[in-house]
Amino acid sequence: MLSIIETRRRIEAGELAPAAAVEAAMAAAKARNGDLKAFASFASDSAAAPGAGPLAGVAVGVKDIIDTADLPTEMGCAAIFGGWRPRADAAIVDRVRELGGSIIGKTETTAFAYLDPAPTLNPHDAARTPGGSSAGSAAAVAAGLIPLAIGTQTAGSVIRPASFCGVAAIKPSFRLLPTVGAKTTAWTLDTLGLFAAAADDLAYALAAISGRDMAFGDDPAGLRFGVSTMPHAGERSPESEAALERAASALAAQGASVTQVTLPGALVEADRLQPTIYQYELHASLGWEWRTQRAAIPPGLAAALAAGEAVSTDDYDRARGAARRARNAAKDLFAEVDVLLTLSAPGPAPARATTGEARFNRLFTLLGTPCVNVPGLRASDGMPIGIQIVAPFARDSRALAAARLLELAIKAL
Repeated sequence: MLSIIETRRRIEAGELAPAAAVEAAMAAAKARNGDLKAFASFASDSAAAPGAGPLAGVAVGVKDIIDTADLPTEMGCAAIFGGWRPRADAAIVDRVRELGGSIIGKTETTAFAYLDPAPTLNPHDAARTPGGSSAGSAAAVAAGLIPLAIGTQTAGSVIRPASFCGVAAIKPSFRLLPTVGAKTTAWTLDTLGLFAAAADDLAYALAAISGRDMAFGDDPAGLRFGVSTMPHAGERSPESEAALERAASALAAQGASVTQVTLPGALVEADRLQPTIYQYELHASLGWEWRTQRAAIPPGLAAALAAGEAVSTDDYDRARGAARRARNAAKDLFAEVDVLLTLSAPGPAPARATTGEARFNRLFTLLGTPCVNVPGLRASDGMPIGIQIVAPFARDSRALAAARLLELAIKAL
Protein backbone atom coordinates (compact mmCIF):
# COMPACT_ATOMS: atom_id res chain seq x y z
CA MET A 1 0.00 0.00 0.00
CA LEU A 2 1.05 3.60 -0.56
CA SER A 3 1.97 5.58 2.55
CA ILE A 4 0.94 9.21 2.90
CA ILE A 5 3.84 9.88 5.25
CA GLU A 6 6.40 8.24 2.97
CA THR A 7 5.02 10.12 -0.05
CA ARG A 8 5.31 13.41 1.81
CA ARG A 9 8.81 12.53 3.09
CA ARG A 10 10.03 11.92 -0.45
CA ILE A 11 8.44 15.14 -1.68
CA GLU A 12 9.96 17.21 1.12
CA ALA A 13 13.36 15.58 0.49
CA GLY A 14 13.19 16.53 -3.18
CA GLU A 15 13.11 12.91 -4.30
CA LEU A 16 9.61 13.10 -5.78
CA ALA A 17 7.62 15.89 -7.39
CA PRO A 18 4.01 16.25 -6.20
CA ALA A 19 2.74 16.15 -9.78
CA ALA A 20 4.67 12.95 -10.48
CA ALA A 21 3.20 11.27 -7.39
CA VAL A 22 -0.34 12.16 -8.45
CA GLU A 23 0.23 11.17 -12.07
CA ALA A 24 1.56 7.76 -11.01
CA ALA A 25 -1.45 7.14 -8.79
CA MET A 26 -3.85 8.22 -11.52
CA ALA A 27 -2.17 5.93 -14.05
CA ALA A 28 -2.27 2.96 -11.64
CA ALA A 29 -5.91 3.57 -10.76
CA LYS A 30 -6.96 3.75 -14.40
CA ALA A 31 -4.92 0.67 -15.32
CA ARG A 32 -6.51 -1.47 -12.58
CA ASN A 33 -10.02 -0.10 -12.68
CA GLY A 34 -11.28 -2.39 -15.41
CA ASP A 35 -10.64 -5.35 -13.12
CA LEU A 36 -11.08 -3.85 -9.64
CA LYS A 37 -13.91 -1.39 -10.39
CA ALA A 38 -12.93 0.82 -7.48
CA PHE A 39 -13.62 4.13 -9.25
CA ALA A 40 -16.89 5.39 -10.67
CA SER A 41 -15.22 8.29 -12.52
CA PHE A 42 -11.87 10.01 -12.88
CA ALA A 43 -10.89 13.67 -12.77
CA SER A 44 -9.14 15.37 -15.65
CA ASP A 45 -5.38 15.80 -15.37
CA SER A 46 -5.77 19.54 -14.84
CA ALA A 47 -8.40 19.12 -12.13
CA ALA A 48 -6.18 16.64 -10.27
CA ALA A 49 -3.10 18.85 -10.38
CA PRO A 50 -1.63 19.15 -6.88
CA GLY A 51 -1.73 22.38 -4.90
CA ALA A 52 0.47 23.51 -2.04
CA GLY A 53 0.12 22.27 1.51
CA PRO A 54 0.49 19.20 3.73
CA LEU A 55 -1.44 16.99 1.28
CA ALA A 56 0.38 18.13 -1.86
CA GLY A 57 1.22 15.06 -3.93
CA VAL A 58 -1.36 12.91 -2.15
CA ALA A 59 -3.87 11.35 -4.57
CA VAL A 60 -7.31 11.05 -2.98
CA GLY A 61 -10.41 9.06 -3.85
CA VAL A 62 -13.79 10.38 -2.72
CA LYS A 63 -16.85 8.21 -2.15
CA ASP A 64 -19.50 8.89 -4.74
CA ILE A 65 -22.13 10.18 -2.32
CA ILE A 66 -19.94 13.23 -1.60
CA ASP A 67 -20.38 16.27 -3.84
CA THR A 68 -17.68 17.30 -6.31
CA ALA A 69 -18.14 20.25 -8.66
CA ASP A 70 -15.84 18.82 -11.35
CA LEU A 71 -17.08 15.23 -11.28
CA PRO A 72 -20.50 13.53 -11.29
CA THR A 73 -22.02 12.51 -7.96
CA GLU A 74 -24.27 9.58 -8.79
CA MET A 75 -24.88 8.15 -5.29
CA GLY A 76 -24.15 4.64 -6.54
CA CYS A 77 -27.49 4.82 -8.38
CA ALA A 78 -27.05 5.99 -11.96
CA ALA A 79 -30.66 5.04 -12.67
CA ILE A 80 -31.69 8.11 -10.67
CA PHE A 81 -28.61 10.36 -10.51
CA GLY A 82 -26.70 9.38 -13.66
CA GLY A 83 -24.48 12.27 -14.76
CA TRP A 84 -25.65 14.59 -11.98
CA ARG A 85 -23.11 17.34 -11.37
CA PRO A 86 -23.31 19.45 -8.20
CA ARG A 87 -22.45 23.14 -8.47
CA ALA A 88 -20.10 23.07 -5.48
CA ASP A 89 -17.68 20.79 -3.67
CA ALA A 90 -18.64 19.25 -0.35
CA ALA A 91 -16.89 20.80 2.64
CA ILE A 92 -14.52 17.83 2.99
CA VAL A 93 -13.55 17.98 -0.69
CA ASP A 94 -12.93 21.72 -0.52
CA ARG A 95 -10.76 21.19 2.57
CA VAL A 96 -8.65 18.50 0.89
CA ARG A 97 -8.09 20.74 -2.11
CA GLU A 98 -7.20 23.65 0.18
CA LEU A 99 -4.52 21.45 1.76
CA GLY A 100 -3.00 20.68 -1.66
CA GLY A 101 -4.52 17.19 -2.05
CA SER A 102 -5.54 15.91 -5.48
CA ILE A 103 -9.00 14.41 -5.95
CA ILE A 104 -8.27 11.95 -8.76
CA GLY A 105 -11.70 10.33 -8.86
CA LYS A 106 -14.93 9.23 -7.25
CA THR A 107 -14.88 5.82 -5.61
CA GLU A 108 -17.69 3.32 -6.05
CA THR A 109 -20.38 3.09 -3.38
CA THR A 110 -23.43 0.97 -2.82
CA ALA A 111 -26.65 2.73 -3.84
CA PHE A 112 -27.24 5.60 -1.41
CA ALA A 113 -24.66 3.99 0.91
CA TYR A 114 -26.96 1.11 1.80
CA LEU A 115 -26.37 -2.66 1.52
CA ASP A 116 -27.05 -3.57 -2.12
CA PRO A 117 -23.57 -4.54 -3.42
CA ALA A 118 -21.42 -2.14 -5.43
CA PRO A 119 -19.52 -3.35 -8.55
CA THR A 120 -16.15 -3.19 -6.74
CA LEU A 121 -14.16 -6.41 -6.24
CA ASN A 122 -12.12 -7.36 -3.20
CA PRO A 123 -8.43 -6.96 -4.15
CA HIS A 124 -7.54 -10.16 -2.27
CA ASP A 125 -10.19 -12.39 -3.87
CA ALA A 126 -12.53 -11.34 -6.65
CA ALA A 127 -15.16 -13.81 -5.44
CA ARG A 128 -15.41 -12.02 -2.07
CA THR A 129 -17.10 -8.73 -1.23
CA PRO A 130 -14.95 -5.69 -0.49
CA GLY A 131 -17.67 -4.70 1.97
CA GLY A 132 -19.83 -1.65 1.82
CA SER A 133 -20.88 0.93 1.51
CA SER A 134 -17.43 2.52 1.05
CA ALA A 135 -16.39 -0.34 -1.22
CA GLY A 136 -14.30 1.55 -3.74
CA SER A 137 -12.52 3.65 -1.13
CA ALA A 138 -11.34 0.60 0.82
CA ALA A 139 -10.37 -1.40 -2.26
CA ALA A 140 -8.46 1.45 -3.92
CA VAL A 141 -6.22 1.98 -0.89
CA ALA A 142 -5.82 -1.75 -0.19
CA ALA A 143 -4.78 -2.36 -3.81
CA GLY A 144 -2.05 0.29 -3.53
CA LEU A 145 -3.62 2.64 -6.07
CA ILE A 146 -3.94 5.72 -3.85
CA PRO A 147 -2.65 6.61 -0.37
CA LEU A 148 -5.86 8.21 0.93
CA ALA A 149 -9.59 7.74 0.39
CA ILE A 150 -12.66 9.27 1.96
CA GLY A 151 -15.72 7.22 2.87
CA THR A 152 -18.73 7.45 5.13
CA GLN A 153 -20.17 5.28 7.90
CA THR A 154 -23.77 5.17 9.07
CA ALA A 155 -23.59 1.69 10.58
CA GLY A 156 -20.33 -0.03 9.56
CA SER A 157 -19.42 1.34 6.14
CA VAL A 158 -15.84 2.38 6.93
CA ILE A 159 -14.60 -0.17 9.47
CA ARG A 160 -16.17 -3.25 7.84
CA PRO A 161 -14.79 -2.77 4.29
CA ALA A 162 -11.43 -1.84 5.80
CA SER A 163 -11.46 -5.16 7.63
CA PHE A 164 -12.46 -7.14 4.53
CA CYS A 165 -9.84 -5.43 2.35
CA GLY A 166 -7.03 -5.37 4.93
CA VAL A 167 -6.49 -1.63 5.20
CA ALA A 168 -6.30 0.87 8.06
CA ALA A 169 -9.30 3.14 8.51
CA ILE A 170 -10.79 5.52 11.03
CA LYS A 171 -14.37 6.50 11.69
CA PRO A 172 -13.68 9.63 13.73
CA SER A 173 -15.81 11.07 16.50
CA PHE A 174 -19.22 12.22 15.32
CA ARG A 175 -18.98 15.51 13.44
CA LEU A 176 -15.20 15.84 13.74
CA LEU A 177 -15.24 15.99 9.94
CA PRO A 178 -17.98 18.02 8.20
CA THR A 179 -20.70 16.07 6.38
CA VAL A 180 -21.96 19.18 4.54
CA GLY A 181 -22.28 18.19 0.89
CA ALA A 182 -22.46 14.45 1.55
CA LYS A 183 -25.76 12.71 0.80
CA THR A 184 -27.64 12.40 4.09
CA THR A 185 -29.02 8.98 4.90
CA ALA A 186 -29.34 9.24 8.70
CA TRP A 187 -28.49 12.62 10.19
CA THR A 188 -27.72 11.40 13.72
CA LEU A 189 -25.44 8.63 12.44
CA ASP A 190 -23.69 9.69 9.20
CA THR A 191 -19.96 10.12 9.78
CA LEU A 192 -17.11 10.71 7.34
CA GLY A 193 -14.13 8.37 7.55
CA LEU A 194 -10.63 7.93 6.12
CA PHE A 195 -8.76 4.96 4.63
CA ALA A 196 -4.96 4.75 4.52
CA ALA A 197 -2.08 2.28 4.79
CA ALA A 198 -1.45 2.54 8.54
CA ALA A 199 -2.40 4.37 11.72
CA ASP A 200 0.34 6.98 11.31
CA ASP A 201 -1.01 7.83 7.85
CA LEU A 202 -4.53 8.16 9.26
CA ALA A 203 -3.26 10.43 12.03
CA TYR A 204 -1.41 12.64 9.56
CA ALA A 205 -4.43 13.02 7.28
CA LEU A 206 -6.96 13.48 10.08
CA ALA A 207 -4.81 16.12 11.76
CA ALA A 208 -4.45 18.06 8.53
CA ILE A 209 -8.09 17.86 7.50
CA SER A 210 -9.64 18.42 10.93
CA GLY A 211 -7.12 21.01 12.13
CA ARG A 212 -6.70 19.10 15.40
CA ASP A 213 -3.53 17.71 16.93
CA MET A 214 -3.62 13.92 16.63
CA ALA A 215 -0.39 13.32 18.56
CA PHE A 216 -0.76 11.15 21.64
CA GLY A 217 1.46 12.50 24.41
CA ASP A 218 1.60 9.56 26.80
CA ASP A 219 3.14 6.12 26.32
CA PRO A 220 0.51 4.08 24.46
CA ALA A 221 1.77 0.93 26.18
CA GLY A 222 0.26 2.38 29.35
CA LEU A 223 -3.25 2.29 27.90
CA ARG A 224 -5.80 -0.01 29.52
CA PHE A 225 -7.41 -2.23 26.87
CA GLY A 226 -10.83 -3.74 27.54
CA VAL A 227 -11.55 -6.75 25.32
CA SER A 228 -15.11 -7.63 24.34
CA THR A 229 -16.34 -10.29 21.94
CA MET A 230 -19.71 -8.47 21.98
CA PRO A 231 -21.71 -11.69 22.46
CA HIS A 232 -25.00 -9.82 22.07
CA ALA A 233 -24.02 -9.01 18.46
CA GLY A 234 -24.42 -12.62 17.41
CA GLU A 235 -22.18 -15.21 15.84
CA ARG A 236 -18.63 -14.58 14.78
CA SER A 237 -16.30 -16.95 12.95
CA PRO A 238 -13.87 -19.08 15.01
CA GLU A 239 -10.98 -17.54 13.07
CA SER A 240 -12.13 -14.04 14.02
CA GLU A 241 -12.35 -15.01 17.68
CA ALA A 242 -8.85 -16.48 17.42
CA ALA A 243 -7.60 -13.27 15.79
CA LEU A 244 -9.02 -11.18 18.63
CA GLU A 245 -7.31 -13.43 21.16
CA ARG A 246 -4.02 -13.10 19.27
CA ALA A 247 -4.36 -9.32 19.23
CA ALA A 248 -5.02 -9.20 22.97
CA SER A 249 -2.06 -11.50 23.68
CA ALA A 250 0.19 -9.42 21.43
CA LEU A 251 -0.72 -6.26 23.31
CA ALA A 252 -0.11 -7.92 26.66
CA ALA A 253 3.31 -9.02 25.40
CA GLN A 254 4.08 -5.35 24.74
CA GLY A 255 3.29 -4.56 28.37
CA ALA A 256 -0.22 -3.18 27.88
CA SER A 257 -2.97 -3.82 30.43
CA VAL A 258 -5.53 -6.15 28.83
CA THR A 259 -8.72 -7.24 30.61
CA GLN A 260 -12.03 -8.72 29.58
CA VAL A 261 -15.02 -6.38 29.87
CA THR A 262 -18.79 -6.77 29.66
CA LEU A 263 -20.67 -4.05 27.84
CA PRO A 264 -23.30 -2.32 30.03
CA GLY A 265 -26.91 -3.24 29.41
CA ALA A 266 -27.69 0.29 28.21
CA LEU A 267 -25.26 -0.19 25.30
CA VAL A 268 -26.77 -3.55 24.42
CA GLU A 269 -30.29 -2.05 24.43
CA ALA A 270 -29.22 0.90 22.27
CA ASP A 271 -27.60 -1.49 19.81
CA ARG A 272 -30.85 -3.45 19.59
CA LEU A 273 -32.80 -0.27 18.78
CA GLN A 274 -30.27 1.21 16.33
CA PRO A 275 -32.24 -0.08 13.29
CA THR A 276 -35.26 1.92 14.46
CA ILE A 277 -33.27 5.15 14.27
CA TYR A 278 -31.55 4.20 11.03
CA GLN A 279 -34.72 3.15 9.21
CA TYR A 280 -36.74 6.15 10.37
CA GLU A 281 -34.07 8.66 9.30
CA LEU A 282 -33.29 6.78 6.08
CA HIS A 283 -36.92 6.95 5.03
CA ALA A 284 -37.08 10.67 5.81
CA SER A 285 -33.77 11.44 4.08
CA LEU A 286 -34.66 9.54 0.90
CA GLY A 287 -38.29 10.61 0.89
CA TRP A 288 -38.13 12.16 -2.59
CA GLU A 289 -36.44 9.13 -4.10
CA TRP A 290 -38.94 6.80 -2.42
CA ARG A 291 -41.98 8.77 -3.60
CA THR A 292 -40.90 9.60 -7.13
CA GLN A 293 -38.23 7.05 -8.19
CA ARG A 294 -39.30 3.88 -6.39
CA ALA A 295 -38.86 1.57 -9.37
CA ALA A 296 -35.18 2.52 -9.66
CA ILE A 297 -34.33 1.78 -6.03
CA PRO A 298 -32.50 -1.55 -5.52
CA PRO A 299 -34.23 -4.26 -3.49
CA GLY A 300 -32.31 -4.12 -0.21
CA LEU A 301 -32.72 -0.38 0.09
CA ALA A 302 -36.38 -0.60 -0.96
CA ALA A 303 -37.04 -3.04 1.89
CA ALA A 304 -35.32 -0.74 4.38
CA LEU A 305 -37.32 2.26 3.18
CA ALA A 306 -40.56 0.32 3.48
CA ALA A 307 -39.57 -0.65 7.02
CA GLY A 308 -38.76 2.97 7.82
CA GLU A 309 -42.18 4.04 6.60
CA ALA A 310 -43.70 1.87 9.35
CA VAL A 311 -41.59 3.29 12.20
CA SER A 312 -43.67 5.63 14.37
CA THR A 313 -42.30 8.85 15.81
CA ASP A 314 -42.90 7.44 19.30
CA ASP A 315 -40.74 4.40 18.54
CA TYR A 316 -38.09 6.66 17.04
CA ASP A 317 -38.05 8.92 20.08
CA ARG A 318 -37.82 5.94 22.43
CA ALA A 319 -34.84 4.65 20.46
CA ARG A 320 -33.20 8.08 20.63
CA GLY A 321 -33.69 8.05 24.39
CA ALA A 322 -31.96 4.67 24.57
CA ALA A 323 -29.09 6.10 22.56
CA ARG A 324 -28.70 9.00 25.01
CA ARG A 325 -28.63 6.59 27.95
CA ALA A 326 -26.05 4.47 26.17
CA ARG A 327 -23.78 7.47 25.62
CA ASN A 328 -23.91 8.20 29.34
CA ALA A 329 -23.18 4.55 30.17
CA ALA A 330 -20.23 4.62 27.77
CA LYS A 331 -18.65 7.34 29.89
CA ASP A 332 -18.72 5.00 32.87
CA LEU A 333 -17.27 2.15 30.81
CA PHE A 334 -14.39 4.31 29.62
CA ALA A 335 -13.65 5.33 33.19
CA GLU A 336 -12.59 1.70 33.73
CA VAL A 337 -10.66 1.17 30.47
CA ASP A 338 -9.02 3.58 28.04
CA VAL A 339 -9.97 1.80 24.83
CA LEU A 340 -12.04 -1.18 23.74
CA LEU A 341 -10.65 -4.00 21.64
CA THR A 342 -13.18 -5.94 19.59
CA LEU A 343 -13.82 -7.33 16.12
CA SER A 344 -14.28 -5.16 13.05
CA ALA A 345 -16.56 -7.73 11.40
CA PRO A 346 -18.07 -11.15 12.18
CA GLY A 347 -15.45 -12.84 9.99
CA PRO A 348 -13.40 -12.52 6.81
CA ALA A 349 -15.09 -11.13 3.71
CA PRO A 350 -18.07 -13.24 2.60
CA ALA A 351 -19.14 -13.83 -1.00
CA ARG A 352 -19.93 -10.90 -3.30
CA ALA A 353 -23.70 -11.37 -3.04
CA THR A 354 -23.58 -9.41 0.24
CA THR A 355 -21.59 -6.52 1.67
CA GLY A 356 -21.30 -8.24 5.06
CA GLU A 357 -22.88 -7.27 8.36
CA ALA A 358 -22.38 -4.23 10.60
CA ARG A 359 -23.22 -6.04 13.84
CA PHE A 360 -19.86 -5.15 15.38
CA ASN A 361 -19.89 -1.52 14.18
CA ARG A 362 -23.32 0.05 14.43
CA LEU A 363 -23.28 0.53 18.22
CA PHE A 364 -20.13 2.63 18.09
CA THR A 365 -21.47 4.73 15.23
CA LEU A 366 -24.58 5.33 17.31
CA LEU A 367 -22.40 6.35 20.28
CA GLY A 368 -20.37 8.71 18.07
CA THR A 369 -17.08 7.28 19.37
CA PRO A 370 -13.90 7.07 17.26
CA CYS A 371 -13.12 3.63 15.83
CA VAL A 372 -10.03 2.39 13.99
CA ASN A 373 -9.63 -0.78 11.97
CA VAL A 374 -6.21 -2.34 12.47
CA PRO A 375 -5.17 -4.75 9.69
CA GLY A 376 -2.41 -7.35 9.78
CA LEU A 377 -4.09 -10.56 10.91
CA ARG A 378 -5.39 -13.14 8.44
CA ALA A 379 -7.59 -16.19 8.25
CA SER A 380 -6.16 -19.57 7.25
CA ASP A 381 -7.08 -18.88 3.61
CA GLY A 382 -5.14 -15.60 3.65
CA MET A 383 -8.13 -13.25 3.81
CA PRO A 384 -7.72 -10.22 6.10
CA ILE A 385 -9.32 -10.06 9.55
CA GLY A 386 -9.50 -6.61 11.12
CA ILE A 387 -9.40 -5.72 14.79
CA GLN A 388 -11.41 -2.70 15.95
CA ILE A 389 -10.12 -0.13 18.43
CA VAL A 390 -12.80 2.06 20.07
CA ALA A 391 -11.98 5.11 22.22
CA PRO A 392 -14.18 7.58 24.12
CA PHE A 393 -15.86 10.41 22.25
CA ALA A 394 -13.38 13.11 21.15
CA ARG A 395 -10.38 10.92 22.02
CA ASP A 396 -9.44 10.26 18.41
CA SER A 397 -5.72 10.64 19.10
CA ARG A 398 -6.02 7.94 21.77
CA ALA A 399 -7.73 5.58 19.32
CA LEU A 400 -4.95 6.16 16.79
CA ALA A 401 -2.21 5.67 19.40
CA ALA A 402 -3.78 2.38 20.49
CA ALA A 403 -4.07 1.31 16.84
CA ARG A 404 -0.40 2.13 16.29
CA LEU A 405 0.57 0.05 19.31
CA LEU A 406 -1.53 -2.87 18.07
CA GLU A 407 0.05 -2.63 14.62
CA LEU A 408 3.51 -2.96 16.17
CA ALA A 409 2.34 -5.79 18.43
CA ILE A 410 0.95 -7.74 15.47
CA LYS A 411 4.18 -7.28 13.51
CA ALA A 412 6.08 -8.68 16.51
CA LEU A 413 4.07 -11.92 16.50
